[in-house]
Amino acid sequence: MNDRLAVRKTYKLYVNGAFPRSESGRTYEVTDVKGHFLANAAWASRKDARDAVVAARGAFAKWSGATAYNRGQVLYRVAEVMEGRHVQFCAEVAAVEGLSASKARAAVDAAIDRWVWYAGWTDKLAAVLGGANPVAGPYFDFSIPEPTGVVAVLAPQQSSLLGLVSVLAPVLAGGNTAVVVTSKERPIPAVTLAEVLATSDVPGGVVNVLTGDAEELGTWLAEHADVDGIDLTGAPAGRAMEFEREAAGTVKRVVRPPATEPDWTADPGLSRMTPFLETKTVWHPIGV
Repeated sequence: MNDRLAVRKTYKLYVNGAFPRSESGRTYEVTDVKGHFLANAAWASRKDARDAVVAARGAFAKWSGATAYNRGQVLYRVAEVMEGRHVQFCAEVAAVEGLSASKARAAVDAAIDRWVWYAGWTDKLAAVLGGANPVAGPYFDFSIPEPTGVVAVLAPQQSSLLGLVSVLAPVLAGGNTAVVVTSKERPIPAVTLAEVLATSDVPGGVVNVLTGDAEELGTWLAEHADVDGIDLTGAPAGRAMEFEREAAGTVKRVVRPPATEPDWTADPGLSRMTPFLETKTVWHPIGV
């Protein structure tokens, strides 16, 4: 008979490459779909959100300044480490989403493949979205996509891993840094992804993961003056418009939440990368 007690885990935040507790000291219970206890998670506060934004801003210059090819290599490394944790991800997705083992495995496979897909886009965006422009004059004229800056991401509430990857990876592929608010009821796969990021080659601060309530944190991130864009995919239905109005106060780029839960297995195209890219046009005189 095994009388050993399991080690109950308290999942922490992921900010600036470290795993701090919430400064508020708050935690909440995470359960499976049947209500059975799984773990405790930190409940992020307004100060935690501010700290995450400071970390993301501090990491932006290095991440956006890296070559697109290098960013692709770093993101591919994340997929490699995710593959090594495949069994763990499958168990967690099955528990929090109530999926069968085969469906959980398919969701994890799709999430890793999606991450690889975005990693491959990093050094192709300039060719697809930029280029030389014909002008009537003695000039070279080039348009080049550049990252917006710090992007807040309210992750999907239902799809704990595939949905999360589908909104986070395109932000990073474009050279932005991110502050992610996880699914409140299903945060465990997101924290495991944070552990993957911490043990990959992603610089600290490029991704910051906050567990807690998107309704609470969304307001503060939407109105934060040092956040350049916000993805409202996981915003509560009754608050999304309010968040958008608050974001307008600092002229943020906004991705509106879908009317219904998306099919995260569908081909995403470029629709999640382009909202957080800006086009810089350079004119240069041609010598005579």
